[in-house]
Amino acid sequence: MFVRRATLASFLGIVGTLTLLVLAPVSAQRAAQAPRGPMTIDEKIALVRGTGGFAASGPMSNGGAGMIAGIPRLGIPDLQLDRLLYGVAYYDEYMPYDRLEQDVRMMKEAGINVVRIAESTWSTLEPQDGTFDFTHIDRVLDAMHRASIRVIVGTPTYAVPTWLVRKYPDVLAVTARGPNQYGPRQNMDITNPNFRRHAERVIRRLLEHVKDHPSVIGYQVDNETKHYQTAGPAVQALFVGYMKDTFKTLDAVNRAFGLDYWSNRINSWEDFPSTVGSINASLNAEFAKFQRQQVTDYLAWQASLVREYARPGQFVTQNFDLEWRGYSFGIQPDVDHFAAVRAMDVAGVDIYHPTQDALTGTEISFGGDLARSMKAGGNYLVIETQAQGFPQWVPYPGQLRLQAFSHLASGANMLAYWHWHSIHNSAETYWKGLLSHDFRPNPTYDEAKTIGRDFAAIGSHLVNLRRTNQVAILFSNEALTAFNAFGLGTGARENYNDVLRPAYDALYRLNVGVDFIDPSSQNLEKYRLIVVPALYAAPDALLERLNRFVRGGGHVVYTFKSGFSDEHVKVRSTPQPGIIGEACGVSYTQFTIPRGVSVTSDFPLPKGADTVRLWMELLTPTTARVIARYRHPVWGEYAAITENSYGKGLATYVGFMPTDELMAKILEDAVRKAGLWGADQQIGFPLVTKSGTNQQGKTVSYYLNYSASSRTFRYPREAGKDLLSGRLVAKGSEQQLPAWGVMIVLEN
Repeated sequence: MFVRRATLASFLGIVGTLTLLVLAPVSAQRAAQAPRGPMTIDEKIALVRGTGGFAASGPMSNGGAGMIAGIPRLGIPDLQLDRLLYGVAYYDEYMPYDRLEQDVRMMKEAGINVVRIAESTWSTLEPQDGTFDFTHIDRVLDAMHRASIRVIVGTPTYAVPTWLVRKYPDVLAVTARGPNQYGPRQNMDITNPNFRRHAERVIRRLLEHVKDHPSVIGYQVDNETKHYQTAGPAVQALFVGYMKDTFKTLDAVNRAFGLDYWSNRINSWEDFPSTVGSINASLNAEFAKFQRQQVTDYLAWQASLVREYARPGQFVTQNFDLEWRGYSFGIQPDVDHFAAVRAMDVAGVDIYHPTQDALTGTEISFGGDLARSMKAGGNYLVIETQAQGFPQWVPYPGQLRLQAFSHLASGANMLAYWHWHSIHNSAETYWKGLLSHDFRPNPTYDEAKTIGRDFAAIGSHLVNLRRTNQVAILFSNEALTAFNAFGLGTGARENYNDVLRPAYDALYRLNVGVDFIDPSSQNLEKYRLIVVPALYAAPDALLERLNRFVRGGGHVVYTFKSGFSDEHVKVRSTPQPGIIGEACGVSYTQFTIPRGVSVTSDFPLPKGADTVRLWMELLTPTTARVIARYRHPVWGEYAAITENSYGKGLATYVGFMPTDELMAKILEDAVRKAGLWGADQQIGFPLVTKSGTNQQGKTVSYYLNYSASSRTFRYPREAGKDLLSGRLVAKGSEQQLPAWGVMIVLEN
């Protein structure tokens, strides 16, 4: 099923013992006392955690991701598939009657070749404490194996059973709003010892039971994991320990966070207050960083457990999600994706988006670019996306196909729907699966069958697509937290993602391929243009790196509120934008909320597109050229957009929130000046094009029509063949895409 570019032979002999080291530090004395023969599950738990105890994850634990000196990365390096995976989530436990064989038959007819099971049914798997029932698991595994359908098994830990809460009420998280109640999913404290102990047991029991089944190709750890705002007394105690380890002294904490303000100074570790209710953005940001670290450690811990049982060739993944606004929107505030993914063999992502007349493909592209960037350009798995979804999302004819191939165009190797059928009870009754409540074929299912046929017929040309981009967006979880602490003035609802998404959306509509990078990324120099939205909090070292990038010949576009504070959200005491002002050739000391302000510039704009929105900084150029000025009787003397030559490169600074139309013009100008304007940019939205290199070394180009009417364009690349129709496509030839249509050209 899988091709590995590097051998696992050097890893296999140490997996059984190393995962114990990764789970938690184990003393030499305890290691010497460890059983030398095969251990039971309870013995393994006792060895690693101590009977009835819990060793909290620390900086030594990273789930085999290579954080411990001398210990190699466990798992599968550079995972590649030998076919596209086309799948659904499937829950035999949810069925109103037994129809497993009918479902398998309909899956085969649709070309489904993988299902995901088990991640949400702990209470069925372990109906009482220590009593396990694998009936549903076994039924599905055996049925899928007979049908040659692969299975991804999820660890069932994101929704806790009633008996666990009855015995250990403290497994429910205490948040700033008070104690959680039983009922919803994801309501637990992922750091809680009782939760961890029982989660470990159910994971081990499940993995021990399924590990040798031939249908299992991989494992998903937990589900859309976040910290769930856990902030109770036990978590606060862990945070105090983290602060001691990180800052060493309270003087350092008080100084970095400015805690003398409003008598918040802490003079004894015993007096360290709960962060719940804190008015100090620096302290709150550090606690948010700590909470994200709990997610990273928790997922690494689960991955290390799974790897004790996984066979060579089986992968470990997680379905990361995005900030939710009724659909997948932006950077997830509660997870450090780039850190958490290090424990995974392959990135997984859940992407949900509007359809019908609101279908643009932007969220598909955004989520895909982020997931691909998590593994530095590696392919990824779309573990969840909708088939029908919300009632308002039932797709028009052709849209399901368009969506499917859009995922592949960004580098996905798997597309899976959540889920197979529509649920007959409870919270998600009106979320429609591939099948409706009557389980009969419907237009969406019929269209899915055409996708399955195409994946099987041409998938060898599309799987393992490699994309190379020269434009990146730099995002930062720390900047997100800090920016959101203050926002854009009293009463403003907009947050960090409201600044980042317009920049991304503009590049998407310009058909400019984008990677995401974060402060941990080491490869800035591979890009020619970096867009930096609202980098509100950042250490000096990162800002100096960006200055060096420009000096060496790169182009950076900054938005307002970049460079404003240090990594502890302490505002810099120099003129803004601080360190990056050297490369940008601009400074300011005042900012305000715009009222009746527009800009004058050389950009051709429709009426109203020159409006200044949300925030404005009163820029004074030092060495920069003025690209736009404010149009206002008072603020007209100040620059709004500047551009500065610095070394061999160029830095653009945008001092306000532009309209979408103006953002597109600013970034088009930057792309042109970076020397990246090419044939793809001659094809404008609603036509979207993406390309990459397939596993045979040939260029594959996708042309996607996000429009309800047919569209014509001139094909700009070398001659090739449309893989879907079999037609030859000549360079420069006029091509027509039907409404919601797709063309995929394999160049000669």
